[in-house]
Amino acid sequence: MKSGMKFRKMMMAAATGMMILAGCGSSKEASKTDTAESGKEVLKVGVECAYPPFNWTQTEETTTTGKKAEPIYGTSQYAYGYDVAVAQELAKALDMDLEVHKSEWASITQGLDAGDYDVIISGMGRTAKREQSYDFTDPYYYRTNCLVVKKGSGLEDVKGLSDLKGKNVTVTTQLGTGWVDLLDQIPDATLGANYETTSECFMAVNNGVADVVVVDEPTARAALATNPDLAIVTLDESDKFKNDEEMTNIGIAVRKGDEETLKKMIKGLEKIGLTSKEDMDKLMDEAFKDVPATSIGG
Repeated sequence: MKSGMKFRKMMMAAATGMMILAGCGSSKEASKTDTAESGKEVLKVGVECAYPPFNWTQTEETTTTGKKAEPIYGTSQYAYGYDVAVAQELAKALDMDLEVHKSEWASITQGLDAGDYDVIISGMGRTAKREQSYDFTDPYYYRTNCLVVKKGSGLEDVKGLSDLKGKNVTVTTQLGTGWVDLLDQIPDATLGANYETTSECFMAVNNGVADVVVVDEPTARAALATNPDLAIVTLDESDKFKNDEEMTNIGIAVRKGDEETLKKMIKGLEKIGLTSKEDMDKLMDEAFKDVPATSIGG
């Protein structure tokens, strides 16, 4: 008799546990299709929030020119920059509410894989390697790659990569980016440590740990605004990085096979009309006006 009662209690406990687990599962599933209090669908976007002028973190809810910064999910901080401005326009065009999720660059695709957010809008180059795992929209920005060096180093007058031959420079860039694959094109260079953020890369040059940083021109311009000891080296067309086109095309990334979200993003980009380089540069110039003197890193 006791054994029968014990068995029934065990079964009831197991059933209760299964209901709890089922409840948790349905909650997690529901989060993927959450709607805001407004009744609108939510556009959940992964952003590094540490890569000015594309994106950065700030404590104020408005930018220096009065634009609306976007609350960072789960924090008391705010995000803005070119990427966030694009995300805001997309959400408006698609009649969705925007939700910005901050992620370190090294793990930003992991958050997409896990379903923490539905898209990545974070200055991500549309590379062949990434396209094996993710789908991309057409570019919403085209950038140019360049070098950043320290003033007085004797490297400011470099016109092309061949000018670095015999100079034995130490080079660096941001971890997990397509720039890493470009470093070995610099002749006679020593590959130094690469860093989690571009800010750390610029600090390495400022401190003499590295001689050259490989980045894009907008990021370099933003760095020079707060680092007057640095200089940008624009490479001649005939003596620049080869096969770097992948790192110049910035697209929105979605999970592989997520056709619904991809089509939605393509439709949104068409609606906001961000198709010409002129329009892209105009929006980037607006973002530059709001880059804070100090940005909170990842």
